[in-house]
Amino acid sequence: MSTYRAGARWIRADLRARRGQIALTVLAVAGIVAALITAATLLEDGTNPWRSLFNQTNGAHVWLHTDGEPAVERLRGIEGVTQVAGPYRSAPVMVMQDGKKQQAGLRALPQDPPEVARPLLTEGRWLDMAQPDGVVVEQSFARALHLRLGAPLALTSLLGERHTLYVRGIADSAEQGFYPEWTPGLVWVLPAMLDKVEPAPARSEWVTGLRLADLDATQLVAQRAVVKVEAELQRVYTWREVRASMELDNRLLGTLLALFGIVGLVAAVLALANAAGGRVLGQLRDLATLKSMGFTRGQVAGLLVVEHGALGLIGILLGGVAGWAVTVAVLRTTSMAPMPTLAIAGGTALVVLAAVGLPAWRGGRTPPIPATPAAPPRGHLSRLARLALLVRLPPALVLGTRDAFTRRGPAFLTAFGLAVPMMMITIGLGVWSTLDNFLKNPDQVGQHAGLIVRPGKADPLQVQRVATQDPGVAQVYPGSDVDALAPGEARSVRVRALGSSAAPYPFPVVEGRLFAERGEGVAGQGLLDLLGVKIGDRVRLTVGGSPLIVRIVGRTVEPDLDGQVLSVGLDNLAPKDNSPPSYYALAVRDGFDPGVVRTRLVAALGEGPEVQRVVNPADRLSIIRVVIVALIFVLALIGLANLLTASALGLRDHALDLAVLKAMGLTPRQVMATLVTGTGLLVVVGIVAGTSAGASVVTWLIDLQGANSGVGAGIGRPPTPMTLMLSVLIAVGAALAVAVIPARRAARAQVPVTAR
Repeated sequence: MSTYRAGARWIRADLRARRGQIALTVLAVAGIVAALITAATLLEDGTNPWRSLFNQTNGAHVWLHTDGEPAVERLRGIEGVTQVAGPYRSAPVMVMQDGKKQQAGLRALPQDPPEVARPLLTEGRWLDMAQPDGVVVEQSFARALHLRLGAPLALTSLLGERHTLYVRGIADSAEQGFYPEWTPGLVWVLPAMLDKVEPAPARSEWVTGLRLADLDATQLVAQRAVVKVEAELQRVYTWREVRASMELDNRLLGTLLALFGIVGLVAAVLALANAAGGRVLGQLRDLATLKSMGFTRGQVAGLLVVEHGALGLIGILLGGVAGWAVTVAVLRTTSMAPMPTLAIAGGTALVVLAAVGLPAWRGGRTPPIPATPAAPPRGHLSRLARLALLVRLPPALVLGTRDAFTRRGPAFLTAFGLAVPMMMITIGLGVWSTLDNFLKNPDQVGQHAGLIVRPGKADPLQVQRVATQDPGVAQVYPGSDVDALAPGEARSVRVRALGSSAAPYPFPVVEGRLFAERGEGVAGQGLLDLLGVKIGDRVRLTVGGSPLIVRIVGRTVEPDLDGQVLSVGLDNLAPKDNSPPSYYALAVRDGFDPGVVRTRLVAALGEGPEVQRVVNPADRLSIIRVVIVALIFVLALIGLANLLTASALGLRDHALDLAVLKAMGLTPRQVMATLVTGTGLLVVVGIVAGTSAGASVVTWLIDLQGANSGVGAGIGRPPTPMTLMLSVLIAVGAALAVAVIPARRAARAQVPVTAR
């Protein structure tokens, strides 16, 4: 028992002697574990809001949009279909809220909520005949419009008739993704009210949902439904597209966190191993004393494992709490992925114990003889030290250059431990640079047009004429976005017809070329992967019953709809789909503010047309910047912990040298320069190597993620040379500033009498 008490007192005294280094180590491990847990939560399907919504609403797996009312019995008779939702009539309307127009779909549902795909009320009450002008609004659409219960909802039909309804309830639905990533917004009304708002069936569509017995049979059942439906099919999508839409870039953020977390864990383990090894070298006399007191090898090794392993385990515990807090506060979910979380905690604990196990084993082999004052290890002069002698550098710098690589193993681990965090910091700066490039050069992500004008009831030719005459508008591109059925896929893809084949919209083509004549088009990476085609192949799609045969001549950077977009000239569509255009894309001249141009166009066009600013896709990824800053902070802590270990080891190795140097007459500044030079060389080597490695792979990593997400390769941008130079200077400067503190104390210490 006395042995354990002595060991506990020794551990307590050692921990108190290095509180700063302990805090850095614990915080670094906690940050890495929190990043890994958050990444697992984002990447885990069970945390996707679609799953819980689908179960609570008894959702449908396949949704069909048709021009006419389909034959329900034929659909119900398809093998694998267990229940049918609808068909429900739906009509497009325009919602006017806070001076802005938003597209919405008015969906007719009965007073009694349906059994399949029933909306989940979150506020208020469901539709009731007692309030015929009451509506229920989908929650994300209501949030975007700042709607509350009882608020008026101004609607305009396709013919321009205005109606004022009132919000009776707000509900969630697994029928479609969140607004505005998934448009139009969804509003439920009673059938009688829909007949009043839009009495003409020709200006509406029918929506039918199919619930299946087996999720794996979704594609097969969808293909059978396409064949069985008698009405003209406009669009078909499945639960997979809805689930992907509801992820809201979670997978991109999760992948980034996972990459930082895994590499950061390697760096944190190196920091722990360095710290444990450095403490063993610095405590040889204490360990020998413990041996002489009767401690066995196993007991000494156990004390070291407990001391250094406990720091990692405390960090894991704090990281788990921090990861849970992030999922609740930021992701707004209390459903953490249990198995991945346990795997992360258990795996990190095993790695931490393995990292401190080897130094602990070496410490247990310390002989039970009090060690003499530490002498610097022997070895040959490094080439760098010889070079310093040849160029006649000041003695302090020559000595520091010699000291840097005296222990080559610890020197390598120190430099490598600094290189790994710096590599990830450089990758983070590359992601930041890519987002900045999106904002500064919107043309490279298809945002050449800064404004979109939808004519509404106004004369399209008049709208085009007014837009062309505005001094801030450089070019006007007529366009229409339509849904097309992909052959053999039983699902819809987006066809963006913009400009003409002779005067095409400048889509950002990164492979191949832009289309130049009818029958040619460019596609996003997601569409190429979906259809299994490549540049040069022909594809056959169906748009509103009309065939669309296009030869793909190029690949574009396509951030919308997971890259599943085909871009063509407007003249490729049938007359019923391209005349008149559904909107005009306006390219704003350089030097003109899009907001000012929009205000001028709104005044010139009046209330009918709708003028909107184009939203850059980088705006919704702004959270990534916060994540990068947080992870850079954690990685900096890891590097700082490694640096403190290297400084302590250098002081331990050259304590006798310092006394001799002072006795020989070196000033405190010269002694301090010697110590800082020894540590600083390792810092420079590690930081420069890490920066070079990160800069060489960052573009490839970003393009790889772009290709896997459907956006496509060609979006990655490395940090600018100025950014890299500043990051290296800041990192080296901060590291040297930290290294000066212990060096200054050692330089001002009194020279021992024995040295004199």
